[in-house]
Amino acid sequence: MARSKPSDATAPSGKAGRGPKDAGRGRSSGSAAASGKAPKLDKKGQPKVGRIKRFTNQVGMIKQAYSLTRKNDPKLPWIMLIAFVAVAAVIELVGILLSSPYVFLPLAILMGVLAALILFGRRAQGSAYRQVEGQPGAAAWVLEGMRGDWRVTSGVAGTAQLDAVHRVLGRPGIILVAEGAPSRTRGLLAQEKKKVARVVGDTPIYDITVGDAEGQVPLKKLSAHVMKLPRNLTAAEVNSLGRRMSALGGARMPVPGGPLPGGKQMSVSQRQVRRR
Repeated sequence: MARSKPSDATAPSGKAGRGPKDAGRGRSSGSAAASGKAPKLDKKGQPKVGRIKRFTNQVGMIKQAYSLTRKNDPKLPWIMLIAFVAVAAVIELVGILLSSPYVFLPLAILMGVLAALILFGRRAQGSAYRQVEGQPGAAAWVLEGMRGDWRVTSGVAGTAQLDAVHRVLGRPGIILVAEGAPSRTRGLLAQEKKKVARVVGDTPIYDITVGDAEGQVPLKKLSAHVMKLPRNLTAAEVNSLGRRMSALGGARMPVPGGPLPGGKQMSVSQRQVRRR
């Protein structure tokens, strides 16, 4: 009697091996979807953010900064409105004199908005500085908000009275920034300068004391003062120096990151506005 071949309902149909191949393809596509391709990184090694998302984040930060600044500066909306109207009116008047009012109208609106935003940024910056000035950690907050490749190590030396010395590595070289009573920070600066000099060799070392007395740098001018220092190192030399300075370690004392009255911390949005 001829035997009939057993039928297996679970047997794959079609070409042999098609089922496992498809399953493998599904697994590989699933793993690829889960892991994805290696994300593109920016200059700081962080994953790049899409333009739309970046624009949305910036708008959200500006709104937050506006609300915070308005609380401390109630006249801000009226000042921005006056700036917008004044600039737009001047440009539109030029258009009327040139017999082209409708041509100059979009430009008038655009320049009016730009003037209002510039004024808002300055008022927000001034409000932020007024809130942190004279408090521990104010200099560190300013240094960490600087634009460019500045490697800030806050609180490398300090006292029980919350005097502190911060170390900055950048194209000028090494910058030591002290905040607090000059009678106490003078010794801290000298000790830290000797310690750093043993590691960096002939690299220029600058020391700055934050304050309003003669020979000191006011807090609101600290960022501009540091960024105006001469560029003595290349980017490659800064990277090499950073690896050598890792032997010095990081912060040795906790420094508040820009404290506000009432124990609140400075928001990210105010830092972003201050950088513009």
